[in-house]
Amino acid sequence: MAQQGSSGSNKWTAHENKAFEKALAVFDKDTPDRWANVARAIGGIRSAEEVKKHYQVLVEDIQFIESGKVPFPYYRTTRAGGVGKL
Repeated sequence: MAQQGSSGSNKWTAHENKAFEKALAVFDKDTPDRWANVARAIGGIRSAEEVKKHYQVLVEDIQFIESGKVPFPYYRTTRAGGVGKL
């Protein structure tokens, strides 16, 4: 659930999210001006505040998943020994 960007779009693209992930690996919590650096690394389309909020939502999502509040998906399997019918 990303916040509205200065580009007028509130939805983060796959490209932005990938750049965001890479930037988080480079600029850790001890990096001065972390969010400004991450914002620049994803192309300067998002503000430092938007990047920080996007991170906070990510952390909340991870905590929600790890707490067991998200059910494990049920996947139908195929028969042993081949493709089989679902």
